[in-house]
Amino acid sequence: MYLTSEKKAEIFAKHGGKAENTGSAEGQIALFTFRINHLTSHLKANHKDYNTERSLVRLVGKRKSLLDYLKKKDIARYRAIIAELGLRK
Repeated sequence: MYLTSEKKAEIFAKHGGKAENTGSAEGQIALFTFRINHLTSHLKANHKDYNTERSLVRLVGKRKSLLDYLKKKDIARYRAIIAELGLRK
């Protein structure tokens, strides 16, 4: 399995402040980014997996919604997470 509970705790500890802070926008965005990267690599090898493609599109939409929320609430936190994850090119 690619996403263990230890990996989730590590992601939330790094981006959400602490491992128990699973509700923070930054932690959720980081987790979605990790899952999006995994699904993207899966789809490169399995280009006809349409269910995974649909899941990927839904995850990207959720991440975009959270990023829009964070941008509206606190632009400094938004810019920090964008720079940290390298989302905008």
